[in-house]
Amino acid sequence: MVDQNNQQEDEIKKEEIMRQLENYLKSRLKLDGQEGSREDKKIVSITEAARINGVTRQAIYVAIKQKKLKATKDATRWKIHIDDLEDYRRQKYSRTKSMFDGELLFDNDKGYYSVRQAADILGVPVQKIYYATRIGLLKASRKGAAWVIHVNEIKGYQENYLNKQSSLEANVG
Repeated sequence: MVDQNNQQEDEIKKEEIMRQLENYLKSRLKLDGQEGSREDKKIVSITEAARINGVTRQAIYVAIKQKKLKATKDATRWKIHIDDLEDYRRQKYSRTKSMFDGELLFDNDKGYYSVRQAADILGVPVQKIYYATRIGLLKASRKGAAWVIHVNEIKGYQENYLNKQSSLEANVG
């Protein structure tokens, strides 16, 4: 369920970015009139690339420096082709795509979830999940820098601790 929500959010963001890109290109064509070739209209500056991607200019500079985003520099200005910007956006880091030893870290199909996903499933704050793992109420394992929790552990924690806690609160109240 959480994975579907993430995919839907990604699709909505992608559609919004594509709309912004189309509007931007249309406005540029109107402003420039018929000057220059159609290919020139597919080149954007760092500022324009940042606005299209919804990030800071510094993030675009870093992506260029790390060779994650193709760009050329004419004397003093960076030029980024729209297709390269689209490729960068597609390849951009996403925690849902994170790999460890050649496997997805949070493979929801196999029942592996992140701490945030577990918190969303249980309807509790993320810190409560970290605390439960720290004191041993919820079993989680480290894969690299990330905590991974299996769905059976989440269900067990919910049944053994969260449901008991809510029934105690109901009896006291």
